[in-house]
Amino acid sequence: MTMTDQFAASANTSEVTDEDFLADFHHTTVYGATEAGGIDRQAGTADHGAVRAWFRERAEALGMTVTIDGIGNQYAAYEWIPGEPTALIGSHLDSQPLGGRFDGTYGVIAALHAAARVNDEVAAGRLTPTHNLTVVDWFNEEGARFAPSIMGSSVMVGIQGLDEMLAVTDVDGVTVKEALDSIGCLGTDTAPEVAAYAEIHIEQGRILEREQTTIGAVTQSWYTQKLLVAVKGEQSHTGATIMSDRHDALVAASKIVLFTEDVVENFEPEKIVTSVGQFTVHPNSPIVVPREVDLVIDLRASKTQDVLDARDTLKRQIAELAAERNIRIDVEDYDIRDIQHYPLDGVELTEKASADAGVSSMRIETMAGHDSVAVNRIAPSVMVFIPSIDGVSHCEREFSTDADMVAGVTAFTQIATRLVTGALDDTTPGEPAPTERN
Repeated sequence: MTMTDQFAASANTSEVTDEDFLADFHHTTVYGATEAGGIDRQAGTADHGAVRAWFRERAEALGMTVTIDGIGNQYAAYEWIPGEPTALIGSHLDSQPLGGRFDGTYGVIAALHAAARVNDEVAAGRLTPTHNLTVVDWFNEEGARFAPSIMGSSVMVGIQGLDEMLAVTDVDGVTVKEALDSIGCLGTDTAPEVAAYAEIHIEQGRILEREQTTIGAVTQSWYTQKLLVAVKGEQSHTGATIMSDRHDALVAASKIVLFTEDVVENFEPEKIVTSVGQFTVHPNSPIVVPREVDLVIDLRASKTQDVLDARDTLKRQIAELAAERNIRIDVEDYDIRDIQHYPLDGVELTEKASADAGVSSMRIETMAGHDSVAVNRIAPSVMVFIPSIDGVSHCEREFSTDADMVAGVTAFTQIATRLVTGALDDTTPGEPAPTERN
């Protein structure tokens, strides 16, 4: 039996089951699988292209029509009402290097199966939709290979320019356009008109697990920004240069890493997070005192002012460090993202859907960025979490249970059903929260 034949066995001629969902989800882990049980499926790589091709074939077997836009977003649609705007649901299939198999992928496969279940109801005459339904696989949500993250959804909603993003390069000089072309995802189709959006995702934290709750109804995103830091010293010989004559960029950069971790002590616990996630040493030779270190500081908090205060503290400490060590340190603000408040109607919709599905729910904030943060600017958006074991993510031991994933699909199907029947039609999309509110 071919893969297409297997898909046809669970197409919309018969209802898809929880077992079908789990089989599809666990199948995706073969694309970019790592020895430690994770995935390495960065945007535009061959493994990413392979899982995206599988998605297209699976969606078509379930009766959907697939299109691809200019930034590589894939849309699998049930068009019951020609020309009518669509309820959009989905997430992303790319990963971090040595990442987890649940982040993003769960949301795509959950959306695929929720859509198929809604279509079963429409086909059986038990549901009369007022909107169409589309599953989206966003391109390059992670931003691991190509910066910035949340690229595909940001282009789709107009936050980023298409030509500018297609010209972005990875560390090897490969452009986004070239990468998309190499995996057959450089599309020309028009993105759909969106009536509402919903995304389900693993929490990537431990609040739901700690509270023993199945569904998180997300109320807002955190304010985030990055600092691009270039520490510029002087290259010299590690053996022949006396210590007092050195201008070691690496020592100074190491102190900045510690500044970044220690700054959180100035704020309320669990309300701000900081990190240095990228750190590049030049020339990175064992017998050369480093001349330059480039690093990226990531600042996120529930309150805008906390990030601004942390930023100001770090910039002051960095300036003092540069003077003390007689080196140059350049600091540039980058990738600033305002808080997005998800519509209250959508939060309450999630709570009602969870109750109808027979699972517990609670309101929660998202510390991480998601495609829903971008889409919420143009369409009322719903963000939903399921628990993450130990709160671990972006690593190979990232894990959510089959039971939680299935419960999430059940609740998410209820959400999708409400969206296609116009539950958020009178709801205004979220706007960036003014700084003074936080």
